[in-house]
Amino acid sequence: MAFVKMAPKTEVPDSPDALFRDLPRRKIPDVLPHQQSMMQKYATDAINSKDVALQLPTGSGKTLVGLLIAEWRRRKFKEKVVYICPNKQLVHQAVYQAEDKYGLSVIGFTGSKHKYDPKDVAKYKLAECVAITTYSSLFNTNPYFDDADVIIVDDAHAAENYVTELWSLHIDRFDNEHKTIHSALSTLLKSYLDPLSYTRLTGQWDNPTDKTWVDKLSTPLLLKLHDEICEILDAHTSGTSLRFPWSLLRHNLNACHLYLSSSEILIRPLIAPTWTHNAFNDAKQRIYMSATLGEGGDLERLLGRRQIQRLPIPEGWNTQGVGRRFFLFPTLSLNASDSLTLRRNLLKKSQRSLILVPSESMKSEIVKDINDNLSLITFTAEDIEQSKATFIQTKNSVAVVANRYDGIDFPGDECRLLFIEGLPKVVNSQERFLMSRMGANTLFNERIQTRVLQAIGRCTRSLEDYSAVVVTGQELPDYLADPRRREYFHPELQAELEFGIEQSKNASIESFEENLDIFLANGMEWETANQMIVDCRHSSTQKEFPSIQQLKQSVKHEVKYQTALWQQDYEDALSHAESVLGLLTDRNLCGYRALWEYLAGSAAYLAAQTRPEFMVKSQTHFSRAKGAAKDIPWLVHLSKYSQTPTLEQEKEDKKNNITMLQVEKIESLLELLGTAHDRNFAERERQIIQGLESGDTFEDAHKLLGEHLGFDAGKIEVSGSPDPWWQCGEQCIVFEDHANAQDTSSLSITKARQVASHPTWMRKHVSSCQAESITIMPVLLTPVMTVYPGALTHLGDVSIWKLSEFKAWAVLALSTIRELRKSYLEPGDLAWRAEASGMLQFKRLDFNSLAEDLKKYPAKDVLTEK
Repeated sequence: MAFVKMAPKTEVPDSPDALFRDLPRRKIPDVLPHQQSMMQKYATDAINSKDVALQLPTGSGKTLVGLLIAEWRRRKFKEKVVYICPNKQLVHQAVYQAEDKYGLSVIGFTGSKHKYDPKDVAKYKLAECVAITTYSSLFNTNPYFDDADVIIVDDAHAAENYVTELWSLHIDRFDNEHKTIHSALSTLLKSYLDPLSYTRLTGQWDNPTDKTWVDKLSTPLLLKLHDEICEILDAHTSGTSLRFPWSLLRHNLNACHLYLSSSEILIRPLIAPTWTHNAFNDAKQRIYMSATLGEGGDLERLLGRRQIQRLPIPEGWNTQGVGRRFFLFPTLSLNASDSLTLRRNLLKKSQRSLILVPSESMKSEIVKDINDNLSLITFTAEDIEQSKATFIQTKNSVAVVANRYDGIDFPGDECRLLFIEGLPKVVNSQERFLMSRMGANTLFNERIQTRVLQAIGRCTRSLEDYSAVVVTGQELPDYLADPRRREYFHPELQAELEFGIEQSKNASIESFEENLDIFLANGMEWETANQMIVDCRHSSTQKEFPSIQQLKQSVKHEVKYQTALWQQDYEDALSHAESVLGLLTDRNLCGYRALWEYLAGSAAYLAAQTRPEFMVKSQTHFSRAKGAAKDIPWLVHLSKYSQTPTLEQEKEDKKNNITMLQVEKIESLLELLGTAHDRNFAERERQIIQGLESGDTFEDAHKLLGEHLGFDAGKIEVSGSPDPWWQCGEQCIVFEDHANAQDTSSLSITKARQVASHPTWMRKHVSSCQAESITIMPVLLTPVMTVYPGALTHLGDVSIWKLSEFKAWAVLALSTIRELRKSYLEPGDLAWRAEASGMLQFKRLDFNSLAEDLKKYPAKDVLTEK
């Protein structure tokens, strides 16, 4: 038998960068100065830190830095090191770079753990090789890599959804496996939701803005329903994929939040309790690699860590951007049809293109369009998961990838044309709730910016790279084109965006194509254009996001709050929530402060279940939550758990709540129509204005006008049904449109009976109007002022709105919404909400004022018998 020769022990240098020069298979001569600086700083300042983050921007070679640190620690301390990436494609990419470029021997672990090669496993277990795997291999209920000494988290800015998924129960209304659970929970919640919310939860709506609706059960209500929710989920999750996350949440439901949306019910904690996950928490060290770390504590919130030591980008590295991007914004000048034509034409001009889309359905739609109309070869994420070699070796090809906005790199000639067909700013119901319902937008400024930067930088990975970036969809063009947001970007990007926007305004299909040709040729003509960008860069400065220091200071208390809540130490949780409140004083944080007043009240409410004296604290914090942000309607629901208000206060709260709900819906509409240009908004105005002038289109335009004003508007075309109805909260106005009548004619008895019967019809056929608390006002919209004998007896509860006055009111309403649109930035902007509610009330366009004004004109007093 031949004995295996043991490898001689070798000296390990004092810093990871020195190790690189000893790797004989490397294909680059040495690390770059900034990489060397970062690794040396790590070796001297952070080698023993439990949590350390390294900021290495796009193009700075962070993968090499991370892998060298991993290999250095493995050799120097004989440690087991796991390097985790967001998905399989990035695992394969990291393995390829390690082996092919850097001369490092690593092992990639993807797929079923039962199929891992025993020899590879042994090498990892004996600390003979660094393991590279996915986040999900570590963050699951039975992780294979549960004994790592060091965990290196690549693309840490993208970690939140991968990490939090372990403690997230998504009950999808469209998933056959979840339908029974969703139905059972919806039935349980029905009596606790207002009728409109229930219809949105169950999908019984046709208003497009309802797609983005989100709500949350308050902690007192969640506690009340705790046992019934547990019984339903215990019974229905067994044998489904939901049993794993439910097993982690089952005994911690009081430390979680239950969110409702039109597509799912989500149960999850505010912050992922990573300290309970031994595979992650027990490592000697966790290293987070990110292109941007942020200064507001977002990384700590994403990963559930109280404190992370940051090693900032080396001095001088970030004075210039990475590569050159030429932005094209087709939606600034082209309609949907022309934008589609332009996409097809541009795809034919590039050897290889990348299209990033937000959903599988959009991916399928685009792939079909390319296959039907272009002679190009299409690739999907699955095709390039193992390797992108085939794609980059194929000319006239397009990669269409869904839900992958970061990590996929196509530098140099691999790809020069990038399309981003929409980029969702929010990725889960919790984010949407905190932004659109709680006005806590400031919290997510850095996170959203990071997502955007990652998306637009897929094809510019080094200083010499250049790529065109075609931005379409709705949210991303609005975000990038708004100068109020751009000032927080790097000066280079500000200049690139400003240049691209100027070229895109009033551009034709032909001029877009011509400009792309000039850019891709990269000749003298582009050199002149490039100088404009450089000049613009010199005059641009980057602003710091507001309130960033207070968010940074509060994050450790936020994590401690979630820790105490998870341990059911509600008194300690209350203490940490109050510590957070002591730090959040900036006016930009009033929405976030309101959230923490609510969370403090929730902790006190839970503590009061065993110590009743805490109920006073709970009531106080709930009252303060409402006072901290007066334009958040969700907080009004807490009034039943706050200090007992007077009858007058209750009445005023109810009135204000209706206006706030109206403003929220106007926000949703403006977001849907977009703000980068007013083409969609103007088209909607045209439909309303022209529609109200024709008897054939009057009812549809009437319904659209209601939606435009933030009302829940509806219309059902069946025998005996009313014309449009407008609803807001628990108030509803149902119309009978008599617009085709001549002002010289008279109202018939049949028409009088019809309008008087509309409230009964509504309660019978419209689910949102079936609750006893709903007030329904019938209104006759007509030019006539006389009635036939006997008709008045049927009009006792009916109000009259003269047609000419209605049309004048509609003009005022449209001009007011257009005026408000000028200052609108994003959902949840509390300053804008205050402006909007004030203007609506001043002009008596809010629902309360409208109802009050219509009550002044009862039909029985206004109309006279013929």
